Amino acid sequence: MGEFVRVEADPANPAVAVIRLDRPKMNALNAQVQREIGAAAEQVGADDAVRAVVIYGGEKVFAAGADIKEMADMSYADMSAHSRALQDSFTAVARIPKPVIAAITGYALGGGCELALCADFRVAADDAKLGQPEILLGVIPGAGGTQRLSRLVGPARAKDLIYTGRMVAADEAQRIGLVDELAPAAEVYSTAVAMAARYANGPAIALRAAKQAIDNGLETDLDTGLEIERLHFSGLFATEDQKTGMRSFVEQGPGKATFSGR
Repeated sequence: MGEFVRVEADPANPAVAVIRLDRPKMNALNAQVQREIGAAAEQVGADDAVRAVVIYGGEKVFAAGADIKEMADMSYADMSAHSRALQDSFTAVARIPKPVIAAITGYALGGGCELALCADFRVAADDAKLGQPEILLGVIPGAGGTQRLSRLVGPARAKDLIYTGRMVAADEAQRIGLVDELAPAAEVYSTAVAMAARYANGPAIALRAAKQAIDNGLETDLDTGLEIERLHFSGLFATEDQKTGMRSFVEQGPGKATFSGR
């Protein structure tokens, strides 16, 4: 439990953990918040009772970006050290071995957008704004924006957003694949939790394997990616869930298995 970032279980879905950002007024991501985000990611990743995760900034804003006042007077040497810690805290979110959904209200800009990019899926309010405005400050995204955004929406669209620094309305964000689902602002959290709950009763080890196979496979050539998939696929035959799932399919038909997560 950090000062500005806390982990809570959703009351209606206790297997869904919520990483809640709460640094008034705009959830500016200073060094402390970054550390707390990384710690929260490690916590939910290690907790076997957590089967899916929602990242939420509250009803008004997801995160408006990094704390510019904190960074403005940093030297090259300062930022060379700080940028590693910044990337590591966000990478910890991307590597949570469970389904992760970002619930975006208000603004997800700069570091806020980069944090959302670390999730598997993004649910946004229909009036939300997203973007990477770092170029307007004379810099570029430094917490994964040049890499994760281009992998998600393609290099040309990523270059447009990063070169111009423009904010993207929710409907355009959905159209280009930056956002997966839109909802009224008042329903963003419940929509994200409902999405997370789809996975909460699934085979946890198989879901982890699927995430790792997809994410790791994107970083390599097809033959290596296929080998990553083959090894994960074969390994799942050592799990209790594989036996349960296949036995249930034979005896009851598809979609009726109750998985233990082992």
